Amino acid sequence: MKKANVVIVGAGIGGVRAAQELAGKPDVHVTLLDRNNYQLFPPLLYQVSTATLATGEIAYPVREFFRSYDNVDFRLGEVTSIDVKAREVVTKNGRVPYDYLVLATGSTTNFFGNEEVARHAFPMKTMEEALAIRNQLIRCLELADQEEDEARRRELLTFVCVGGGPTGVEEAGAISELIYQSMRKDYHQLDFSEVDIKLLEGTGRLLAMMPERLSRDAARMLEKKRVDVCLETMVVGYDGHVLTLKDGRTIRTRTVIWAAGVKASPIVAALGADYDRSGRVIVNRDLSVKGLPRVYAIGDSASFVPAPDARPLATVAPVAMKGGICCARNILHEVRGETTEAFVYKDMGAMATIGRSSAVLSVGKIHAEGFLAWSVWLWVHLLRLAGTYANVTVALKWVLNYFNNARLGRIIVER
Repeated sequence: MKKANVVIVGAGIGGVRAAQELAGKPDVHVTLLDRNNYQLFPPLLYQVSTATLATGEIAYPVREFFRSYDNVDFRLGEVTSIDVKAREVVTKNGRVPYDYLVLATGSTTNFFGNEEVARHAFPMKTMEEALAIRNQLIRCLELADQEEDEARRRELLTFVCVGGGPTGVEEAGAISELIYQSMRKDYHQLDFSEVDIKLLEGTGRLLAMMPERLSRDAARMLEKKRVDVCLETMVVGYDGHVLTLKDGRTIRTRTVIWAAGVKASPIVAALGADYDRSGRVIVNRDLSVKGLPRVYAIGDSASFVPAPDARPLATVAPVAMKGGICCARNILHEVRGETTEAFVYKDMGAMATIGRSSAVLSVGKIHAEGFLAWSVWLWVHLLRLAGTYANVTVALKWVLNYFNNARLGRIIVER
């Protein structure tokens, strides 16, 4: 019997999980496409950007997942378009035919049309971007250590994170610990009272997905770490030296890290389907794309509304993982002539760490902050890493960082 050819675009958390569910199944052959040969764990990118972890500890070779499964192949290449009529995925290396297509292409940074900010700010969605931030943070300290002009030195020592979601909160807290705890003794002549770390959020509170009390707790924890939390503060421009706010104020800084929003990967638009405001393709109850037979979308590529009056599911790792499993099972149902099943997702809650021993957690009616929430955050993220090597080395580095503020990755690597 001829096997159904399943093509999965994107080897992220959702795409790999879908391929794992199809691995070893006799009635399908899977081709996994990605421009990188590794699966990235985005929730820990901020720890690469602040010198806690190395790149190999939050990434895992895609082929390693499927060494024992002959029905799963990986192709390295960038997808340029999708020919829905011919049922082919077009890459820079040629065309890949499919019987069933899964879009799991993830998301990219949303600058909301502000081209000036996009040119000069630092996004953090890829490994390369995290390394660029690490280079910038350390380089600014190196240059400030030699700068005699006070105004230019303060500009180098001002670090701004834009966006009060988990990424912005975690990044701001990690920058504070990197500078004040790990690197303070490295620079004998530098006056660290000139360092200014700011977190800007356009709404009235941080971590909008959490109860208001935890939002206040998060702001309080950041302020204890000497992070200046600025709410109801909108950015309208940044030229690489001057950050301009909507109320007319300006901030002189060489470092603006943008964590204010995401949008679907541009390749999703090649389907010509229906999309939401973030560019995510609208899917049916079984994760199939409306109006396109045998095409599915999961994770950050998909806009799934669990109930008529509900908001689309968030772009977080658990949603992508569960979506990958459901999508793969529905493809098998279709191949076997069976009825597909609806995607059901149980909200796992939300959490964010604010540095060592500090975090906030909200799971149903359970709310926690401080050391307990931080401990849960550590275990949850450690268990989601791929591979024993990553689990052991990451756990070891977290222990070292807890006891002596060790951040062994504080090196500049030119791109």
